[in-house]
Amino acid sequence: MTATILFILELICLFVVMILPLLLAIAFFTVMERQLMAAIQRRQGPNIVGFYGIFQAITDGLKLLVKESILPKSANVIIFIFAPVFTFGLAMAGWLVIVGAENSMLSDFNLGLLYIFALSGLGVHTVIMAGWSSNSKYAFLGGLRSAAQMISYEVSLGVIIVGVIIFNGSLNFSTIIENQYTVWYAVPLFPMFIMFFISALAETNRHPFDLPEAEAELVSGYNVEYSAMGFALFFLAEYSNIILISSVAGVLFLGGWHPIIDLFPFNYIPGAFYFASKTIFFMILFIIVRAILPRYRYDQLMRLGWKIFLPLSLALAFFYGSLLLSFNALPTFIN
Repeated sequence: MTATILFILELICLFVVMILPLLLAIAFFTVMERQLMAAIQRRQGPNIVGFYGIFQAITDGLKLLVKESILPKSANVIIFIFAPVFTFGLAMAGWLVIVGAENSMLSDFNLGLLYIFALSGLGVHTVIMAGWSSNSKYAFLGGLRSAAQMISYEVSLGVIIVGVIIFNGSLNFSTIIENQYTVWYAVPLFPMFIMFFISALAETNRHPFDLPEAEAELVSGYNVEYSAMGFALFFLAEYSNIILISSVAGVLFLGGWHPIIDLFPFNYIPGAFYFASKTIFFMILFIIVRAILPRYRYDQLMRLGWKIFLPLSLALAFFYGSLLLSFNALPTFIN
């Protein structure tokens, strides 16, 4: 009985500490996205619910919560229901190793970077599950497109991460941040930094690489048959992954909680402020790219991943490794 009570209390603490703030961050991120896109496109954004529509996302979430969930007659019900839950769970699990400030992570272990990369690979399975279990040709084609796209750009992302490991010598997020105290990795690894951001757009199925959700061709992609909370879980997982990969980009290339200049008064500002500002910077880039760029064709998307990013990232990884080896500066565990 005592063990059960302790388990329930741990779940409540996990919800309060990690999941609830993340859900609020997703809500305000969607409002920021709609307001910023409206400003770029010179139109009205949300402006009814709350000051400048700040509570619009919360009301949309409550609307989805009370709506009826519709199960397609020919769908595989068990997999159909389990797919969005699994997707949302994977999106939440990635935040266990993210370092917001010094000594503030929930779980600090040496393979944090590999853990994030493994979770992103598991996300492909949930997309296939959702597309296949719906028993709809539109959902199935959207699932196949999304799986092929995510696998293609995971390869280049993995090679780019290898470049960071060559400089750093560790898979631990705290160590990666501490090794950027003098100079951020975005400076020496600038080409990989650019490729990482573009690959992140494709990995999260965001514009201009949102081919799985091409409205003119597939209506809505792999989640076309979902409604109410099923759709809401996919939506929350997608935006959680955007915030997650934005924070990972800030950790890998922009020094995490370290300021640009370690001088007064910069060194008296909490590290969490720098981490949050870098994450928000990448989130705004996601929004701007969506507002100003047209969608890629699918053959262009695949060519960019396999014929440009993969060879270029491999060449850069070999170049940086050779450069460090020639100066006898490779990390110990690589030697």
